Amino acid sequence: MTFALVFEQLLNGVQLGFMLFLMAAGLTLVFGVMGLINLAHGSLYMVGAFACAALAAATGSFWLGLAASITFAAGAGVLMEVAIMRRLYDRDHLDQVLATYALILIFSEGARWLFGSFPLYLDIPPLLQGAVPLPGGGQYPLYRLSIIAVGTLVALGLYLLISRTRLGMRIRAGENDREMIAALGVDIRTLYTLVFALGAALAGLAGAMVGAIQSVQVGMGEPVLILAFVVIIIGGIGSIKGAFIGALMVGVVDTMGRFLLPQILSIFMPATDAKPMGAAVASMLIYLLMAVILAVKPRGLFAARA
Repeated sequence: MTFALVFEQLLNGVQLGFMLFLMAAGLTLVFGVMGLINLAHGSLYMVGAFACAALAAATGSFWLGLAASITFAAGAGVLMEVAIMRRLYDRDHLDQVLATYALILIFSEGARWLFGSFPLYLDIPPLLQGAVPLPGGGQYPLYRLSIIAVGTLVALGLYLLISRTRLGMRIRAGENDREMIAALGVDIRTLYTLVFALGAALAGLAGAMVGAIQSVQVGMGEPVLILAFVVIIIGGIGSIKGAFIGALMVGVVDTMGRFLLPQILSIFMPATDAKPMGAAVASMLIYLLMAVILAVKPRGLFAARA
């Protein structure tokens, strides 16, 4: 095991963390501001990936596809919020779970009807092809580094939006007392729609960027959604800072666990047994991490503040 290999896996964990942050940031805003459990957030991730793949295939431009992913996901989010979610804000969480689970099925069957059951594939744009050298030897794909860069820019942009703008002030106020800001003249419906569209756009962006290194297929959003929920529970519901820290923790722990555990266990048992056992234990690490953090801080690392 060389330093370059360990460093490469660490970068993979950071890249996964930034992708999870793009998902979790919107999810934690929606839940923190609106009190809405949105299981269909992963479907917006899928919408962004399919929009990018379809337009990139039609035009030959990944960049047009990337713009389409943000636009279509945000548009789908607005339609969801106006047509369905507004009726759920004052309902209990079970109703929200049932309604948004139904939306998962609708989005999945709609994608299957439009694009078929076979996966689509995105080509990495020429500008981001190739690799960069790593310390100690080895190389790392430039495109994966671009995901880290985009995640960093989005995190900075969200910080400035939440902490330095009038809209951010209203979002923070909406987390604490939505009735009061409505009484002060803020159009709460418009605020909710903007927050939902922002979260949907971030999910679509994540889906499009990951679609170039994985396949784009029906149901691709559900596994990521589970990890995003783990992230916001660790970080604290409603906290962008918590989503950022939690996403990096989950990404690094999951990736390094899958890389290191089989090799550690191979010291004590045959390699044929160590590999499947290491993979099984590694898949539980992020949930063990969540349990430990909740035992110490039941509301997450940075509860209730964006």
